[in-house]
Amino acid sequence: MTLRNRYRKAVNNVMLTGTGICAFSAVSILFVVLGFLVYNGASSVDLKFFTELPRATGEEGGGMANAILGSAEIVAFGAIVGIPIGFFTGVYLSEWGGRTFSFVVRYVCDLLNGVPSIVIGIFAWVVVVHRQGHFSALAGGFALSLMMIPITAKSTEQFLSEIPRSLREGALALGATKWRTIATVVVPAARKGIMTGIILGIARISGESAPLLFTALNNQYWSTGLSEPTASLPVMIYTHAVSPYDDWHRQAWAAGLVLLMLVLIANIAARLILTRGSTARG
Repeated sequence: MTLRNRYRKAVNNVMLTGTGICAFSAVSILFVVLGFLVYNGASSVDLKFFTELPRATGEEGGGMANAILGSAEIVAFGAIVGIPIGFFTGVYLSEWGGRTFSFVVRYVCDLLNGVPSIVIGIFAWVVVVHRQGHFSALAGGFALSLMMIPITAKSTEQFLSEIPRSLREGALALGATKWRTIATVVVPAARKGIMTGIILGIARISGESAPLLFTALNNQYWSTGLSEPTASLPVMIYTHAVSPYDDWHRQAWAAGLVLLMLVLIANIAARLILTRGSTARG
């Protein structure tokens, strides 16, 4: 073996070892976080946690049923508003977008993806909360929808762009209009990827707390409507974690575990959908 081949093999081994260590470190971080949550919060995740309201300050026991329901309401409202806007934005960028305006839209989507969530919360507070004069689940959903729009738009454009142009040309050759081609050929072909992007987007906004501190705030009781302050799991985790009560710390760990498991389930579901879609195409 020549000196050059030995050098190339040595460099290859070093790089393989380095990348392997980095990959192992990345995976280990997730398991360390999950291990901390399981160790500190698994014992507190029981039926009461999902069915009872928080107890009074300093009183042990109770659950976070109102926060679980409140998170579902806020995230659902944000998804209902953000997904259609983001989806049709992605369709426009992929199928109709020109040069100048499309560049501006993509640039704005990239900027929105990079804007800190606390800035989104302040904006939603000025636009909704300040005008209404009170915190509400609607304001929280509005803030989350602003984060959902660019995520959905970028994923929709990406997966639509991967559809072969021959499918579009075949539908147009049969006499279908461009909109009908998109609605009946292109979008169904990319539905697995689009659904994956939407699920991952919902998983991301489900864990946001900063926007909800400025908009939905919190509530120790059941919320009777979307126009009043509403509890959510991320905010409850924050308020319980910074409290001086050990029982609240225990419940914060439990809420973190539940929230992480929901995000993991969403990610696994997205991977399964994408894998089935790839298998079907293959």
